[in-house]
Amino acid sequence: MRPSRLVAAGLLISLMVSACVPSAVPRSPAEIAAAQSAADMVNHGQFDQGAQAYVALAQQTSGRTDHYNLLAAEAYRQGNELDKAMPLVANIDRDRLSDDDPTRLDLLKAEIALKQRDPATALRLTTQPSLNVPADLRTRLLILRADALAGTGDLWGAAHARIEMDNLLQGDDRTRNRDQAVALLARMGADPLKQRAAAMQSGDAMLPWINEALGRLGVTVAQAQPNLEQPVGTLVAGSGASVREGYKMPAHIALLLPNNDGLVYASTAIREGFFAAYFQASDTHAPRATIRVYDSGGNAASAIKAYNQAVTDGAQMVVGPLTRAEVVAVLSQSTLPVPVLALNHSDSKTLPAGTASEFALMPEDEGAQAADHMIDRGIHNAYVIISGDDFAKRAAAAFKAELEAKGGKVAGNAQLPSNVNYGDAIAGLNAGSADADAGIFISMRVEQARLLLPQLRVARISLPVFATSHIYGGSDNATADRDLEGVEFCDAPWLFDAQTGLPSYQDVATQLPAARGGTAQLFAFGMDAWNLVPYLDWLRNHPGSYLPGASGQLAADTFGHVKRVLTWLKFQDGVARPMNGTLQMDNAPGTPAPSSTAPAPANSAPAPASTAPAAPTSGG
Repeated sequence: MRPSRLVAAGLLISLMVSACVPSAVPRSPAEIAAAQSAADMVNHGQFDQGAQAYVALAQQTSGRTDHYNLLAAEAYRQGNELDKAMPLVANIDRDRLSDDDPTRLDLLKAEIALKQRDPATALRLTTQPSLNVPADLRTRLLILRADALAGTGDLWGAAHARIEMDNLLQGDDRTRNRDQAVALLARMGADPLKQRAAAMQSGDAMLPWINEALGRLGVTVAQAQPNLEQPVGTLVAGSGASVREGYKMPAHIALLLPNNDGLVYASTAIREGFFAAYFQASDTHAPRATIRVYDSGGNAASAIKAYNQAVTDGAQMVVGPLTRAEVVAVLSQSTLPVPVLALNHSDSKTLPAGTASEFALMPEDEGAQAADHMIDRGIHNAYVIISGDDFAKRAAAAFKAELEAKGGKVAGNAQLPSNVNYGDAIAGLNAGSADADAGIFISMRVEQARLLLPQLRVARISLPVFATSHIYGGSDNATADRDLEGVEFCDAPWLFDAQTGLPSYQDVATQLPAARGGTAQLFAFGMDAWNLVPYLDWLRNHPGSYLPGASGQLAADTFGHVKRVLTWLKFQDGVARPMNGTLQMDNAPGTPAPSSTAPAPANSAPAPASTAPAAPTSGG
């Protein structure tokens, strides 16, 4: 394949400075002028004329014939006329070239070899031990090496070469290169990728790419949990002011949420959480943005229209949209002139643009972390009981993948019937004679769990039970939840005042109905969406950094996927209590505002209805 426009721009710079190439024979003023004229032609896209000018120079200057023929060949290449470059390249004496000319000749020969379907020669030219590649040619080298490796059947090596150049690219070039790297890995097939992943350490840089490829192949993969090493927002020493590391707040933010029926409760809770965090930021001392809210309509066309309008209105960051259809539509646009923090994950088979990040309340996160928690407790055999809901099935699939990746196994499965008698489902587990290192994983609504646990006891099954957040009704109910005694589950830490640096959950929930009950998680999600904005770039580029958030500890991978690490709780006397107390974070991030005169948000959210349905799972 041809190198990208970014690589081509680097080559143009090389051609422009050709008049300065040193030589043992001094150049006449006429030669210097002719060389500059040829470089100007190439710089203005007149590749054929520029090449011919260089050929004329080569014929007139015997001491620099090879150098000018090389420049002519590169000009033809820039004009997509590689065939015209071939005879010039064939007659160039590499030993008569100086500076970076020999390397440029090798790269040109490699590209010609690939065109002639000779990847072995291209690979030899791009992997020479003595090859000294200047920084401005490194991307071109890696592209050619990747194509040569792919041509020789080394898909892993080709993908690795493309991943190696990831940080050298930006914008559309980076997005295309990432898609090509993942596509190369996917061509290897699921089993070889699984074998490579199993042999890697947890922090291996290739693991996220393998997981992306496996996801593209439809394989549910184990989720590498982020390393939480350093909270964002650390005060910069010696700054003389409250300057926080990694903090970069856009001046104008657009919030895209659907206002149509069926989504209004979810949107209201997220919007209120977003603005609650916005106003809470006035406790600190850095600029905060103006915010404008747009109706994304709940469908693809409306979401694209809202995004484009936000761009026209001067937004520097777009938060949203919310539904999967909206997110796929916005992120599938050919260009994203303004960065996006999507409030869902796309199910597209291509990676989001380099300026896009994705943040969602994913049941897969909870299932995987439940498996890790059980393994940490010494439980390697699991019996899985779920409802028929989509969130439960997705959580169970992620639980199984993670458990098996950590050496455990699922000993039995059951799905609850539509009636209230779960006896047959329980009997089908055959858990009565379970091993000592066994436990039960459940994913279902709290009403179903309150029915299930007593029936497990009647069946004399006393294994420890672990659950997803759906087991919690959104508020304490000691009488109804006494049947859940001893059950451990993962959830958003702020809902239990288990995260310092944030306003008291009880205080907020008392004032704002959207922060209570079934929409409490979405309210916390909205808070985190605001708090993520100034740290997104930092999180993506600094592995190990994280944001202590309301919905969990938040870290971002290289693809902009924001990962949540949840807190663990246990029902004791009918009340859910954090198992490890409060999550103490010494350097809670600031998401600041300078004074009480900070600009008020446009289109502020209306108060939600006092009752709301249970929070929907991400992916709708």
